[in-house]
Amino acid sequence: MLLTIRLIYESFRSALGALRENLLRTVLSLLGVTIGIFAIIGVLTIVDTLEQSIKASLSFLGDKVIYVDTFPWTFAQESDYPWWKYFRRPNPTFNEFKFLEKRLTKASSVAVFGVRSNLTAKYKNNSVSGATVLGASFLYNRVSDVKIETGRYFNYQEADLGRNVAILGAQLATDLFEQEDPMGKQISLRNRKFMVIGVLKRQGSTLLNTPSTDNLALVPYGSLVKMFASTRRRGVRPQIAIKGYDNDPGLVEVENEARGLLRAFRGLKPREEDNFALNRPEAFAQVLEGIISTLTGAGWFISIFSMLVGGFSIANIMFVSVKERTNLIGIQKSLGAKNYFILLQFLFEAILLCLIGGLAGLALVSLLTLFGTESFPISLGMSRVALGLSLSTIIGIIAGIVPALMAA
Repeated sequence: MLLTIRLIYESFRSALGALRENLLRTVLSLLGVTIGIFAIIGVLTIVDTLEQSIKASLSFLGDKVIYVDTFPWTFAQESDYPWWKYFRRPNPTFNEFKFLEKRLTKASSVAVFGVRSNLTAKYKNNSVSGATVLGASFLYNRVSDVKIETGRYFNYQEADLGRNVAILGAQLATDLFEQEDPMGKQISLRNRKFMVIGVLKRQGSTLLNTPSTDNLALVPYGSLVKMFASTRRRGVRPQIAIKGYDNDPGLVEVENEARGLLRAFRGLKPREEDNFALNRPEAFAQVLEGIISTLTGAGWFISIFSMLVGGFSIANIMFVSVKERTNLIGIQKSLGAKNYFILLQFLFEAILLCLIGGLAGLALVSLLTLFGTESFPISLGMSRVALGLSLSTIIGIIAGIVPALMAA
């Protein structure tokens, strides 16, 4: 064991000495590996950030959720369907929500919600215009990503009776209360008093500029309906969200059950087509996966050529190094050096050269993090660092094995 450790130490020591003696040649040799590692790890880091940013932008849609709506989110599968027929479809109703909530057995949660925008929120002398009020049923926090920083979500009684309680977005709470603690205070929305029971985590800007929760007031669905019950303007249009179980791959079971129940509730005959749409956020995820796969493939394609050039450069320089040190190799053998010691000495030199190039490439990738933004925060993960070092080691072994065998 001690002999092996000593052998490795002496091999690295010899390799470092050889690299120092030809510093310019060393730098020129590792440029190819540096560019290759920078290309692939840089692309993968950008792709990781892109994927995380898009998922964060779409987090409000929830995971494993089906939305009942009038229109499909994409018309790709129904391109021959006359678009004007969609306007004849009835909107989802609160009674349909109650029907589905009672009858669905393949769903883990069912929620109804509605949204009204451009409202004014007031607290004492402070007022914020352009606020969005989202009214939701009790189980809405199970179908959507509701992240509460302080306080709590409304309970079943508050949701069922339409109590005037509200959970504020981070920016809305700051604008209304400034340095004051909002918990337990009352704000005014359309001349109705709401008690603040919670504050959401700050979301910030998103890559896709999707609706932010920072300027949102989340209230029970019944409260939002009562706010607009007496107005001549349009009331609250309900939207239904159905969350499936994890053991239902593709949400096939819950979708079929929901379709059958909705058709029965609306009295559709067997040969009549659906007059509703069951939409899934997975439609966006499939587009996202296609983009990410294309970018990843392009990154690997570019980086492979860069790493091939770097590998040939290192192999060439190792051949030159072997020729230059023929006399030294002879002296080492005359002093009793074994063939494997000579082989490992040159192989470790090639690996070390590639590792230095790989570290330089990773250092360049880390500089990319300085160009990140709030909606696109670039970060270099440890898994990508490990991948970069592994690729560098593999290139070193492939590029150095033949020169090392010749030296031995």
